[in-house]
Amino acid sequence: MHIHILGICGTFMGGLAVLAKEAGHKVTGCDANVYPPMSTQLEAQGIELIQGFDAGQVSLAPDLYVIGNVVSRGNPLVEEILNRSLPYVSGPQWIGEHILRNKWVLAVAGTHGKTTTSSMLAWILEDAGYAPGFLIGGVPLNFGISARLTGKGTDSEFFVIEADEYDTAFFDKRSKFVHYHAKTAILNNLEYDHADIFPDIGAIETQFHHLVRTVPGIGRVIVNGDEESLQRVIRRGCWSEKESFGAGDTANWTMKEHPDGSFDVLFNGKFEALINWKLTGRHNRYNALAAIAAARNVGVPIAQAAKALESFENVKRRMEVRGVVNGVTVYDDFAHHPTAIATTVGGLRQKLGDGTRILAVLEPRSNTMKLGAMKDALPASLQDADLVFGFGSEKSLGWSLAGTLAPMGAVASAYEDLDLMVKAIIGAARPGDHVVVMSNGGFGGVHAKLLEALKGTA
Repeated sequence: MHIHILGICGTFMGGLAVLAKEAGHKVTGCDANVYPPMSTQLEAQGIELIQGFDAGQVSLAPDLYVIGNVVSRGNPLVEEILNRSLPYVSGPQWIGEHILRNKWVLAVAGTHGKTTTSSMLAWILEDAGYAPGFLIGGVPLNFGISARLTGKGTDSEFFVIEADEYDTAFFDKRSKFVHYHAKTAILNNLEYDHADIFPDIGAIETQFHHLVRTVPGIGRVIVNGDEESLQRVIRRGCWSEKESFGAGDTANWTMKEHPDGSFDVLFNGKFEALINWKLTGRHNRYNALAAIAAARNVGVPIAQAAKALESFENVKRRMEVRGVVNGVTVYDDFAHHPTAIATTVGGLRQKLGDGTRILAVLEPRSNTMKLGAMKDALPASLQDADLVFGFGSEKSLGWSLAGTLAPMGAVASAYEDLDLMVKAIIGAARPGDHVVVMSNGGFGGVHAKLLEALKGTA
């Protein structure tokens, strides 16, 4: 089959392209911004890329057009496809029908931690010899790739997928994850997000309810028992086996934390394993509990799963150390929702203690942040930082970042010029500091700018 993918350079659609190529299909694609690193990764797979969405691409005559959710009505290629009654489908539906069919799908859903938990789960299964396929919205450092059909030389029945609640396509406003037909589903957490498509948290809960409805009776739902929003979802109906993780007395999976960052894994109150690892933050320990629970559902012993996590190397752009120059450590992190920002900075604070300074550098650029839905929560989310540097103009955001950070006083400052912000950070930084850069975009290459500028501070 020849498929032509519209919006191919997004993380999900790029991963779909890789899977389709591995499965033996001819793959071409187009996007508004065809540039590295995704373009080079796809071209290395022998996938032809076209810049833009001109209607003339119908001359490629593919068997099917696969349309990403970034593409909307008014797009010239979409309009030509519709006018000619050419066959098209969404990316999630194509994945569900052509990749996931007859697989044991382990899906990881939630507002936060999907990428990290999916990566943990895939690594546990890999370490146990299951050689799973996976599609993850980031690059797990243990694998170095974001998607694969199956492990080399195998035809594994297991597939781990990051299950996003964002809408499927312009013609299908259900969440992506309803197309995956998970047999094991992790519900990591649920907060209000995606303000561009969901009016309130109740609308998101309804989508999660739809996901629960797709899990078979012999399947298992693994749910964060501490989240009232998820308890509301479960109360609307659950027809599968259910296990919970969290701090509550009724949770099946709990933990005992130790000062050095290690923790005990307990199942139904019984000690099962001790995990010594290098990740920071309680949120990552909960991610680990969820991944261990999901792996146990497909037969991986708890102790073996825990041991695998000791060699887990995290995910690119999740507290990734980009460099250490003149005693200053610079991190790159994907955090962009206030809760994720709080857990990122708080996790590092827990690791470093109170005697080390944390400089938080933030670019609020997600659709939710641009709509201002979460801006008032920013000061509290940054309370564990010693200094805060925000980047964004009122023109691009629609609200004043300086005004939002004002309650933090002299600790926080906002900038509209990237070079001026870099200069201010370098002026404030001193040996022993940890600089955490948080954005869900490229942030103008600020990490490299900081590291280069730090070389001149010796």
